[in-house]
Amino acid sequence: MPQPLRLEDIVEKALAARPKSHLLSGLGAKIAVASDLPSRRQTRERLATGVEPLDRLLPGGLPRGQLIEIVGRRSSGRFSIGLATLASVTSAGEPAALLDPGEHLDPEAAAAAGVDLELLLWVRPRRVKETLAAAEMLLAAGFPLIVADFGLSARGGRFVPDAAWIRLARASQTQDSALLLLTPYRLSGIAADAVLTADSSRPLWQGAGATPRLLTALSSRLTLQKLARATPGTTASLSLCVKDSLASYAGRPAIPIVPVPETRPCALTAKFA
Repeated sequence: MPQPLRLEDIVEKALAARPKSHLLSGLGAKIAVASDLPSRRQTRERLATGVEPLDRLLPGGLPRGQLIEIVGRRSSGRFSIGLATLASVTSAGEPAALLDPGEHLDPEAAAAAGVDLELLLWVRPRRVKETLAAAEMLLAAGFPLIVADFGLSARGGRFVPDAAWIRLARASQTQDSALLLLTPYRLSGIAADAVLTADSSRPLWQGAGATPRLLTALSSRLTLQKLARATPGTTASLSLCVKDSLASYAGRPAIPIVPVPETRPCALTAKFA
């Protein structure tokens, strides 16, 4: 009795009968049996960012296997969130990568913020397309967290096709890695699994009357724009330390202000509406 043909055999015979210029040829014609495909995790582990308001908006932190975009202008706190996330992941013993086209990272300030520099790969591409190519290579290398900071003006970012962002999102899913984009405006389009916006910061002053006022912190607000079935528009307030103004009054030296693009997260309070 003749044996039944497998689906692969039928496809191969059909392809052999077609001209070589046919669309389904080479690598594109390879058939994978469903049972051989890697199974997806039903519950994905999350990477805590160390920023309480963000960990509440994204329940538990950054989800592995997803592309997350935080949109914000100058001094909105998005770069500080990226540093805090790198510190949280590397302090737990996992490697991470930072794509920094504008070379905004101050290694000394990052180490002071808790980033383990021995576990951090600092990549400094020159253009947006090089940043995307580097992100794809790092995802293929298996980094659990990749942070890409596009600075204040992502030149050429608006001309990147949607397919490039979708390919990065699929690569994140395949490698079970978290890809965090820090952008001045929306770049990833529909490819992002989660999107948050950070408003421009407001200064918080201490002192009144004739006493010179002291800048103690910057206040910003995170707004959840997109996350699966979560209700968009949920907000959380974020405070960024400038310096410990009370330290000098207590006889201790004040924490110096480090000249970095944005200040680091400090005492964080979350208010949801």
